[in-house]
Formats: sequence, structure tokens, C-alpha cells
Amino acid sequence: MNIAVCINQVPDTASRIEVVDGKIDRSRLSMVMNPYDEYALEEAIQLKEHDPESTVTVFSAGEQGRTAVLRKALAFGADSAVLACGEEPADSSQAADMLVQAIRHVYDGKLPDLVLCGRESTDRNRGEVPLLVAGMLEIGAATRIVSLECSGGELTLRREVEGGAEVLTGRMPFLVSAEKGLNTPRKTSIKNVMKAKKKKIEQIEVEPAVSRGVDVRELEPVDRTRSCRMLGSVEELAAVFDDALGDR
Repeated sequence: MNIAVCINQVPDTASRIEVVDGKIDRSRLSMVMNPYDEYALEEAIQLKEHDPESTVTVFSAGEQGRTAVLRKALAFGADSAVLACGEEPADSSQAADMLVQAIRHVYDGKLPDLVLCGRESTDRNRGEVPLLVAGMLEIGAATRIVSLECSGGELTLRREVEGGAEVLTGRMPFLVSAEKGLNTPRKTSIKNVMKAKKKKIEQIEVEPAVSRGVDVRELEPVDRTRSCRMLGSVEELAAVFDDALGDR
């Protein structure tokens, strides 16, 4: 079974976000693998352990700095890693398009049996890329999966919904996005990290489609300055509210 895993890098939650000239200063950020993608990768590795003939290939799309998270995926146990090289995707549609170009290239126009993604990236929380990838590959998809069973090309999936759970079925080729609870991602050993450093990461030059999403022209930090006023009566408080509403 050929398994493709799409991974993204996101800022570490401990990173301090700085905005310079309307853009995020990435030089100050510590980037890590998207936590939801770790569940997807762990599931792929477990499937490979049950079927040693399976191969796991990880994909990411963007600039050269993404090689670090790809090497981490190799240390997890992935067989190979592919970087769809280009500018950082402007939106979800560009990210999906770059990933699909790389997937089609690696599998020589064919389709992997299973594509695994994280539910969403923790930086923008859109959850759009998995379904966009499935649509571009023209395969079925199921999102927010917490249980996956595979037998003879048939998939049995479960996801939690309000008040219960849904049991879904699908047939490969198929895409699944992983939710927290699907598994417990393993820790990488020093030995595997050293092995991963010696592995080659395939780099494929891609031309992303014209962005059809949100056009982000400028960012600015939130003004967190606060002031405190002591009021002596309800009437004074009401006057403050009136003034605030009048400014809108």
C-alpha cells in the first residue's frame, strides 16, 4: 500500500509573534511540525508496521526551511520525503495545488492508496487543505477521524459528533484527515534522528496556481494597551458606554 502524508510547519506556541512592515517576522519564529499532522504521520507508520510492504512518503509545500520538519518525519519512520519547492503558499488553495503537483509527480500520474493529513494547521485553523487535495485528486475523503481500520482496500472510519459518533466506510484511493485521539504520536530516538540526517529529501519545483483565496495585504499587531478608570456611580458607567458606542 502506498501512503502519502501531507505535513505542514507552524510556529511553536512558545514563539513570540512580531509584525514588521506589515508582515510577520519569520526570523524570530521557531517552526515545528503541525501537531495534527503528527497524528496523521503516526497512523501511517502504524499501518506500515502492520503491512511491511507498505511505503510512507511525506510531502510538504513551500520554501527550503521546511526540510527540518521533513527530516523529523523521516526520523518518525517515513520511507521518503518530498518538498514541493516554491514560495510559501498564500492560501489553502495554493498549498493544496502544490502538494497535488508533487504527489502526481512522485506516483507518476497514478494515485496513492491512502492520503493522510492533519485535521487543520494550528496557525490558521482553516481545515481546508485536506478536502481541497481530495477534490484535486478526485478521490473520496473523510475528516476529523479518530479511528481507522483498513482491510483489502476497504476503510472503516469513525469520527466523533455531538452526542455520539459516526461510522463511515470508504474505498481506496481515499483521503483521511486525522483528529486528536486517533493515536498517540511516538517520540523519535537520537539514532533515528541521525539516520534521517543522511537521507535525501527530494525537491520538486512546482508552479502554484493563481491564488483564489483571501488576499492578505498587510498585518498589524493588536493594540493591547489598557486603561483603568474608577467610577463612582451607575450613571457614570452608563455615560462611558454611551461614549464608546457613539465612537463606532
